[in-house]
Amino acid sequence: MSEWAGPGDPGREVDLDRVWLNVAAGVWCRQPRGPERLAGQVLRSPGLARALVTTPSLLLGWIIATVVVLLTGAVATLGTGTPYVPLLAPAVAAAGIAYAYGPGIDPAWELSQSMAVSDRMVLLVRALAVFALNALLGLAASAASGIAAALTFGWLLPMTAACAVALAAATLTRSANIGVGAGLAAWIIVVLAGRAATGQFTAAITAPALVLPYLITALCGGAIVLFATRIPRGTS
Repeated sequence: MSEWAGPGDPGREVDLDRVWLNVAAGVWCRQPRGPERLAGQVLRSPGLARALVTTPSLLLGWIIATVVVLLTGAVATLGTGTPYVPLLAPAVAAAGIAYAYGPGIDPAWELSQSMAVSDRMVLLVRALAVFALNALLGLAASAASGIAAALTFGWLLPMTAACAVALAAATLTRSANIGVGAGLAAWIIVVLAGRAATGQFTAAITAPALVLPYLITALCGGAIVLFATRIPRGTS
């Protein structure tokens, strides 16, 4: 692909492919920092490690915002006795998991498409890392808020289902924002439905009847993600 340098010099052309390669080389040639080096050793792939550390919802600003939201919920729980952390954790995680998918929000998305690693593997590693981080932060906030052990761990399965809905919507529509909206809407509907049925907001976390629907939702969401990120037939 080439383009004329300008009307004043029609005999010269600009090789845009070469220019793009130079830009890509400038972005990817920076020296990896500690977290990226560690990820590279664990994953045994420098390219996959670079894709992981450029995940939007794993950047420092996003992590700080997540910590602030969960700490606010923990403080509110201590002050009122209402378990805000288990109610907030699935919503926060769903937003983060949707932003593990790149188009439109990931500055390194186009560059990651040139990697030998498949899109599905990049997304899988990113999603697992985001989920694990949010689960650890949520557990820490739950412990700090002093809520019952049943509530401390009861939101992990609902969080998995909400994350599956968000990621499935993001990959199907190729829009992280739509994924966030779908995940948050699904969780809000479940919480409000539980409140209407039992009079308690915590019904979405503690009701045994919801365990099977959460499992089915998580499995279906995972299947949709696998389908949406499949490699087209005839390509390697």
